[in-house]
Amino acid sequence: MITRLLILIPACAAFALAEEVTPSTPSTPPEATENAKTPVPSVSQIDENTFKIGEVTFNQKNREIRFPCKVNLTEGLIEYLIVLQQGKAHESLFITEICPTHLNLAFKLLRYTPSPELFSLMDEGHMTGIYPNVSPTTKSRARIDIEVEWNDNGTTRRLPVNEWIQNSNKNITMTAGPWLYTGADVQAGKFIPDLTGDIAAIMVVPTAMINYPGSDNGEETVWFPLPNRVPPLGTPTTLIITPHFKPQPLPKP
Repeated sequence: MITRLLILIPACAAFALAEEVTPSTPSTPPEATENAKTPVPSVSQIDENTFKIGEVTFNQKNREIRFPCKVNLTEGLIEYLIVLQQGKAHESLFITEICPTHLNLAFKLLRYTPSPELFSLMDEGHMTGIYPNVSPTTKSRARIDIEVEWNDNGTTRRLPVNEWIQNSNKNITMTAGPWLYTGADVQAGKFIPDLTGDIAAIMVVPTAMINYPGSDNGEETVWFPLPNRVPPLGTPTTLIITPHFKPQPLPKP
C-alpha cells in the first residue's frame, strides 16, 4: 500500500494542479495574490501510514488529514471557516499558512471525490439556478467531518468545528453534520485557492475547495463565532478532516 501511494504521488500532484474545469462551477477571477506561485509538492513519510506534504499531514489508513491553524476571530460576522492570512481574514474563523494545493493533493491521495452539487450550472456566463446531477457515490465520498483540536490549560480538547459557530437567525449552534469537499478550478495554471486564499467557506463560493452544504449557507449575516466556546484570538489549533461516512466493520463469520 505504501509503495502504491508513493507511486501515485507524482500523478496526483499533477492532477491536483490541473483539475478539470466543470461547467457547473462559475469562473471567478482570483483576488489579492495574482502573482502567487504554486510550490512543487514534496512528500515525506512519517511512519507506516502517515505522510506529510508541507504542513499537511495525512494518514492512508484512516484517511485523516491534519493541518495547523490559528483562531482568527472570536466575534463578528464570519463567512469563511478557513482562509490564508492574505485571504479574506476579516471574515474567517481560522487562518492558516498551509499551501492549499498540498491540502488538495492529500484529498486526492486519500480518494476523496469532489462534488459540484452546490454550484449552479452556467449558461453564457450566467447562473441558471439548475444544479448538476451528482451520483450518490460521489456525494458520499465528498462529505467530510471537520474537527478542531487545541490545548486548553494543559488538556487536549477536540470538538466538531460546527460547535464553535452559531446561527443568529435560529439562536443555535451550526447544525451538526458534514462539510463538502468541492475541489476548485485551475486558472492560468494556478490552483484558485492558492490565489484567493479561500480554503473552506460557510457561504458557498466556488473559489474554496471546501463548502458548507447545510441550511443558511447562502446567508451573509447569520454566522458568528460562539463566544463561550471559541478560545482567545491567536490560539494555535489543529484542524482534522475525516470521512463523514465511516466504513462499516465486516460481520463476524
